[in-house]
Amino acid sequence: MGNVLLLASGKGGSGKSTFAVNLGYAFAAKKKRTLLLDMNIGLRNLDIYTGLQDKVLFDLGDYFSGTCKLAKALVQSDDDENLYLLSCPQFRGIDGLTDQHIRMLFSKLRGSFDWILVDAPAGIGSDFCRLTPVCDKALVVLTMDYVSLRNSDTVNRRLESLGVEERYYAINRVTPLFWESNKVPSADAIQSVMKTDLAGIVPEDPAIHAGNNLGTPACLDEKNYIHQTFADIAARIAE
Repeated sequence: MGNVLLLASGKGGSGKSTFAVNLGYAFAAKKKRTLLLDMNIGLRNLDIYTGLQDKVLFDLGDYFSGTCKLAKALVQSDDDENLYLLSCPQFRGIDGLTDQHIRMLFSKLRGSFDWILVDAPAGIGSDFCRLTPVCDKALVVLTMDYVSLRNSDTVNRRLESLGVEERYYAINRVTPLFWESNKVPSADAIQSVMKTDLAGIVPEDPAIHAGNNLGTPACLDEKNYIHQTFADIAARIAE
């Protein structure tokens, strides 16, 4: 049965979706059959970040409405045969979506994938909370500022209250010189608030932003340090 990792954040801007895509490819590079599941209903991005937007003919809304079988909504990556994408609707919601629908979906997916990475909606709203019962682990993505830290602490506490015991956090979009200026929370300060395991630190890098726009995630370049950064994060979470 596959592992379900929920990627969460406080407010938008942490780079959670970008993080999910690069981490997904890191798992796939280890020959693990991996699914990226976009649950930002009405605001999906993973299809663009993976360069698969023209291949998404069906989505979760079509599956739940009975328009297509689940297999029809799964799109295989052009860059790695072990990576698949399952998109949510872009311009509409999913009418009548219930907790039972979510449980049924993940019951099917677990049998087909080693890792299911869920790009959850930012914050702690109802769409976020209904995903927690089906996840095995959670990763909170935050940036090096006090607002992000406060929001991430709230998300982490909410995950704990909902019964998600195995939780990690990652510090994203780090600018080393700015960090050293003592104008932002230090790594130790962040750890003292989050009180969970640090999965990794990812710097701010133009290659990551360019990868989003080109649909070729930066971690695909094995010569780039970003590839090893996400490989290490995947290994820590897999442990």
